[in-house]
Amino acid sequence: MSIATALRGAPYPYRANSLNLFRLFLAALVLFAHSWYIAGRGEGPHLQGENLGGWAVAGFFVISGFLITRSRIRTPAGDYLLHRVARIYPAFIVCLVLTAAVFGPISMLIDYGSLAGYATTPVTPAQYVWGNLGLNITSYDIGRTLDTVPYPNAWNGSLWTLYYEFLCYLAVWLLGAWALFRRSLLPAIALFLASVAMWANIGLASRFGLDPSYTLLFKLLPFFLGGTVVYFVIDRWGLNKWVGIGSIAVAVLIIALVPGWGGQAASPFMAYGLLFLATIVPQPRWIARNDVSYGFYIYAWPVQQLTVLFGGAQWGMVAYILITIVGTACLAVASWFLVERPA
Repeated sequence: MSIATALRGAPYPYRANSLNLFRLFLAALVLFAHSWYIAGRGEGPHLQGENLGGWAVAGFFVISGFLITRSRIRTPAGDYLLHRVARIYPAFIVCLVLTAAVFGPISMLIDYGSLAGYATTPVTPAQYVWGNLGLNITSYDIGRTLDTVPYPNAWNGSLWTLYYEFLCYLAVWLLGAWALFRRSLLPAIALFLASVAMWANIGLASRFGLDPSYTLLFKLLPFFLGGTVVYFVIDRWGLNKWVGIGSIAVAVLIIALVPGWGGQAASPFMAYGLLFLATIVPQPRWIARNDVSYGFYIYAWPVQQLTVLFGGAQWGMVAYILITIVGTACLAVASWFLVERPA
């Protein structure tokens, strides 16, 4: 039996899967992982030196690599770029403005009973919004806010990944102009292997004076390119359930046996396995129609910080996490209906 025959399966059901539910679960896992840090209760569960939030971000990137590559192959370059900006940027800007104009003042009133100096103390609200407009988060704090919480001076520790995700979008945007990339699986495999090799030897980056942003990019890029590889595999041979089951087993094995870069090396198997699971796990009809995962991701951290300010962490981790899930879900739904879906 040839490899092509062994891989062959049914066409991927792009309109009948549970990827919205899976992404929402991954966003909730990020909230869960960050809860421990923000509430001052230690680091929480880890796997191979990475907290569960880091693994959830890896899941986001492999799914994104699959879907975004499909978008680039099927969409003209200009439309693709416009779609990517419209999906990320409007809700991101609204989140920055809400943080500076609403969440920050609430924090000031709780801690100091006054807004005196809020607009003028560096980092000012205007500096916070302006400095972060390019997706590359340079300011996490606003003035004297969040000085008294266990994880101080950080309004949104989740937003940093958006810059690297958009860099991945741009990489696929450029690659999509390469005819060989569109026609053959080999360029995607070669680029994926090169990115894994780069991460496995990331210690060399410091010798050449490369800054931490280079390290973070090559930590996440292999996950995205793993999804890209799987897009071409499934586009050519469809989705095979036995390959899907085997991929989950292989991903777990590689992650368990290869410290440091096992997750990156396992990313195509992770992507194939998650995509397979999304075809057999049902999702509520409302979630199928409404993708609130992005809003959940970008609002979880500030809701968690505000909950700590209001004393919610004192009621125990279970109550704290449940309160933050409800608060984040409300903002995520509002973001979807008022900003993301219209955009």
